[in-house]
Amino acid sequence: MYIAVTGGERAIEASRELLAQARRGDPSLPELDVAQLAAQLGMAVARVMAEGSMHDPELAALALKQALGDAVEAAFLLRAYRTTLPRWGYTEPVQTQSMTVRRRVSAVFKDLPGGQVLGASFDYTQRLLDFDLLKPASAAPPITTGAPAGSDKRELPAQPLPDALHGLVAEGLLEPAVTTTQSAPPDITREPPHFPLPRSARLQMLARADEGWLLGLGYATQRGYANAHPFAGELRVGSVAVEFVPDELGFPIELGEIDLTECQMLAQFIGRDEQPPQFTRGYGLVFGHAERKAMAMALVDRALRATELGEAVESPTQLQEFVLSQGDGDAVEASGFVQHLKLPHYVTFESELQLLRALRARPADQESPA
Repeated sequence: MYIAVTGGERAIEASRELLAQARRGDPSLPELDVAQLAAQLGMAVARVMAEGSMHDPELAALALKQALGDAVEAAFLLRAYRTTLPRWGYTEPVQTQSMTVRRRVSAVFKDLPGGQVLGASFDYTQRLLDFDLLKPASAAPPITTGAPAGSDKRELPAQPLPDALHGLVAEGLLEPAVTTTQSAPPDITREPPHFPLPRSARLQMLARADEGWLLGLGYATQRGYANAHPFAGELRVGSVAVEFVPDELGFPIELGEIDLTECQMLAQFIGRDEQPPQFTRGYGLVFGHAERKAMAMALVDRALRATELGEAVESPTQLQEFVLSQGDGDAVEASGFVQHLKLPHYVTFESELQLLRALRARPADQESPA
């Protein structure tokens, strides 16, 4: 993002002071602290972590406070800070099948193996304003958690829930989970993207892409721009362990847990000569509780697999460079290029203005023929 600006030093400092006043708001009201934001605006924090490409709820909440709640600006702040951190290495792949599940649903099974875990979701609300929230906060009600449908217990599942799609794979009706054969997938934060990208790199870019962009593209795939007819095979929200192998030990140790949302979308596939018809997958995995982002990511991932599946590429949603480059909303390519238009461009504008005046002053008989 362009951040340089010319102008009077006193005027710039005054602008910063006004920004601090706007951030604080009415001084007669209690100031929001970072802990409150992290605890009570979890989905906003999750979006900043995902688009900021860094899992740290406290720093994401700090960025939201500093940015006056602007999620795009907050993600940019978090990304900028991320570039200053030392890199020790790469963790082991997380095992989402061992996830401590807080929410797990599927749209394709009436009786989901292991049961549905509804958890906390807007899906079962009426989408009406709750005016009771305008009243002063009272004593908090006891916290309960989701449980498999038909169960009287309110605790989380004690054991990892089975893969909902395993049975379809066993029958040959769904492609197996596709894994990369590369020993070390490319790191998009260190290697500039060169299209076409392997799927591992595409998923990295989608995971930190702007949610609104992905949502629009995901919707477009269902409206005919990729001819997708998807089914939500499984959606999981929960915590997974992160493991790292230090050089001096040679075996993995657990660093802690992070919150993730995982989605697997199923799409129809007509098959090829060497392969019978079966369902294929689109995959989404993002930081925090971010179901809409994970679902949109899975839809777009499936659209971008058109070439490898032998499908005709007929839509912008299937073009890697179009989808991935414009999706990086918090980087120079999008937010920076739009916002830098606010900064001084009077030299360029004056040159074009003089050219326009000269063209208008030229007699009509001197104009070049069309």
